Amino acid sequence: MIKYFFFFLIWTVGLMAQNSVTSLDVNTKKYNQIELRVLENKTYDIKTIGSDPYLFLNPLSANFKKENNQLSFEYFCPTGLDHIEIYFYPLGEQVRSVMVGDIGSTEGWVQMRIDLSEYVGKWGKAGDYLRMDFGTAPALNIQFRNLELRTMTPRELEILANKKAKKQQELLLENNIKAYLNKDFPNQISNVLVKDDKVSLEGKVSKGKNLYIAEVGVYENGTELKNFEFLEPIKSKKNVFNIELNRYIKRHGYNQDRLLSKWMIVEKEGLQYKGVSHARYTDSIVPKYNYPYEKPATKKGLGGYSVNGKAPYTDLDSLGITSVTVNIMINRFFRSGPSPKNMPFEYMGETYYVDKNEIDRQDKTFLSTSERNIEVSAILLVDKASKSLDKNIGKILEHPDCDPSGIYTMPNLTTPEGVRYYAAVLDFLANRYMRPDKKYGRIHHWIIHNEVDAGWVWTNAGKKTALVFMDIYHKSMRMSHNIARQYNSNSKVFITLTHYWNWTSNPHFYHSKELLEQLLQYSRAEGDFEWAIAQHPYPESLREPKTWLDKKVSFDFDTQLITFKNLEVLDAWVKQPEVLFKGKTKRLVYLSENGTNSPTYSEKDLNEQAAGMAYAMKKLKFLDGIDGFQYHNWQDNRKEGGLRIGLRRFPDDKENPGGIKPVWKVYQAFGTEKEDEVYDQYKEMIGIDSWDEIKHKVNISK
Repeated sequence: MIKYFFFFLIWTVGLMAQNSVTSLDVNTKKYNQIELRVLENKTYDIKTIGSDPYLFLNPLSANFKKENNQLSFEYFCPTGLDHIEIYFYPLGEQVRSVMVGDIGSTEGWVQMRIDLSEYVGKWGKAGDYLRMDFGTAPALNIQFRNLELRTMTPRELEILANKKAKKQQELLLENNIKAYLNKDFPNQISNVLVKDDKVSLEGKVSKGKNLYIAEVGVYENGTELKNFEFLEPIKSKKNVFNIELNRYIKRHGYNQDRLLSKWMIVEKEGLQYKGVSHARYTDSIVPKYNYPYEKPATKKGLGGYSVNGKAPYTDLDSLGITSVTVNIMINRFFRSGPSPKNMPFEYMGETYYVDKNEIDRQDKTFLSTSERNIEVSAILLVDKASKSLDKNIGKILEHPDCDPSGIYTMPNLTTPEGVRYYAAVLDFLANRYMRPDKKYGRIHHWIIHNEVDAGWVWTNAGKKTALVFMDIYHKSMRMSHNIARQYNSNSKVFITLTHYWNWTSNPHFYHSKELLEQLLQYSRAEGDFEWAIAQHPYPESLREPKTWLDKKVSFDFDTQLITFKNLEVLDAWVKQPEVLFKGKTKRLVYLSENGTNSPTYSEKDLNEQAAGMAYAMKKLKFLDGIDGFQYHNWQDNRKEGGLRIGLRRFPDDKENPGGIKPVWKVYQAFGTEKEDEVYDQYKEMIGIDSWDEIKHKVNISK
C-alpha cells in the first residue's frame, strides 16, 4: 500500500509540475562585474570581469507558488565555477542565501537544479526577486537559459526516494568488484571461441568437486550471484577441460546469443554457488566476412561528419581527409512498432523497426565516405527517454539510474529487455554497414558513447563511483566489440575521454587515467580484447587557442591534463608493456575530437586559432603512438556555448557565411609540400625559431 501511495504522490507532483512553473528573466540593466549579452531564445551569455560578479532577475509578476521551490536552468561552461549563490530580495526581508559549490565544467548544455525549499521563507510575493552570484574568479564564461522556478519532477522525486538504498547497494557492489578483480583464483577459463552455432570453452581447474561452468548474462552482476540461469558440470582430464555448448538458447521468452555472455567457474556449496574463477568473455569469433584492414593513408580526419550538414562535403577532398567520426543517435531512428514510415529488420528471430527516412539520411553519409575510401568511426549515443522520438524505445534503452542532468544516457544493460534491444540495434548497424560490398556505406570502428570520464554529462548512469561506472561501461564496450567482430575481425571499439587526465574541474566527473587503468584491470581478469583510445586533448581552456600557454600540464603520467602541449604523455602511456593488447600490440589511439577556438572573427583571434592548430599538428607529426586526428568542429556551431572551434565560420555569419578560416588552410596544408610555407608564419606568435623546440625530448616514465 505504501508503494502505491508513493507512486500516486509522484504522479500528483508530476501533474502539478506540468501546470506550475514560474518563468524567470534576467534584469539586463542591473548587474555587477560581468559583461552580459542576451542571445536568441533568451540565452544569457556572461563573462565575469571581477571577483564579485552577480546579476538580478526581474521581479515576480505574481505571488510565488510555494511548491515552485526548485530553481532550474540549463548552463554551458567549459571552465566551471567555484560556486553559484542565490540571494532573496528585497533585502529587508532577505532569508539565508543558498550556495552551490563546484559548478562543474561542461562542454554541452546541462540542467542545473538548486533546491530552495528550506530557504524561501516568506519570500515570494509579487515584486520580490532573486540575485545570482557567479563565483569569485574573473574572466570566466557561462551561458544559461530556460530559467524557471518549478516543482521537482517525478524522475527527480524517484531518484531522491531511492538515493539511500541505491548508495548502500552500490557500496556493496563496489567492494565485491574490487575483491573479485584483485583475487588470484585457482581456476581459469583460458579461451572462449564462438563459431556459427557453437561456443567452445577451454580452461583448467584445481583439484575439487562440484565445479560447474556458469553463464553470466550482460544484465547480471556475476559478483552478486549465488544462483545461475545456466550451469554445466565440468569434466576435466588432468585438470584441463574442453566444453562445447550451443551458441543460441531460449531464455526469458526470447532467443539469446551467447556471443554476449561471459562464463565463470563456480563451486556448489549447499543450494548455492560461489565463483572460483574470473569470468571470461568471448576471446575470438569466426567472422561472417573476411576483408583486410586498411590503415588510413594519413592521420588527418574530420569529427562529427555528416553529408547532410551545411558545410560542403567536398571539404573531404579539399582537405585530404582520410578518416571521420560520425554521430549515431540510436533513438533518432530506432522504433518500437510497425508503421508505413518504418522498415523492419530481424534479430534473433524477432522483428524490430527503424525509421526509413532517418536510415536513408544515414546511408548518404556513409556512402559519401566509402566511395572515397575514408575510414569511419561511429560514435554511439543514446538519448534519454524524455528526448526520444519514440518514448517506448527511450524507456527501454535509458539506464534506470540516469539523472535528468545528463545530455545522453548510458544504455540500459540491467534487464534482459534492455540488453535485447541494444543488441538488436547494434547488430542492425554492424550488419548494414560492414558488408564487403559497401552497399549502404561502411563503418570500420565504434566509439562507445562520448567522453565517459564526463559521463555525468555525456553518458549518464546516475551518481556512481568510477569502478561501478566502469563495470557498466565495460559491458557496453564488450557487447559492441563482440557484435562488430562477428562481421569484421579488424573492427575496434574505442573508450572516449576528455582532456582531463588525473584531475577534473567537475566533482561529478572521473579521471581518464583511472578509467583506463580499470579497463586494463578488467582486460587482465576477464580476457583482453582489442579496445582502443579516443582522446580529446583540447587546450586547457576550450576558449583559449594558445595551447602552448597551458598551465595544468606536465610531462609525466600524473599530469592533470593532456592537451596539445603534452601529447607526448599519451604517446608514452600507450606504449607501456602493460598497456599493449595481449602484451604485444600497441592499441590504436585517435584524437577523435579536438580543435582550437577563435573567440571572435577578428584577425588576431583567427590567427591565434590557426597558430594553435599549427602547434598541435607539428606535435602530432612527431608522435608515432598516435594514429589519427579528427578535427572538431567542421563548422562553427551556435549551440556550442559561444565557442568558434570550426574550420569554417557560422553558416549564418553576416560577413562571410560558412567561410573558411585561416585554421582551414593550416589543416589543409598538413602533410603536404605547402606545410612549412603555411605553418612557419606562426612561429613568431608561438615564440619559437624552430618547430623542433616544441618537442619534449626527455623520456616519459612512471
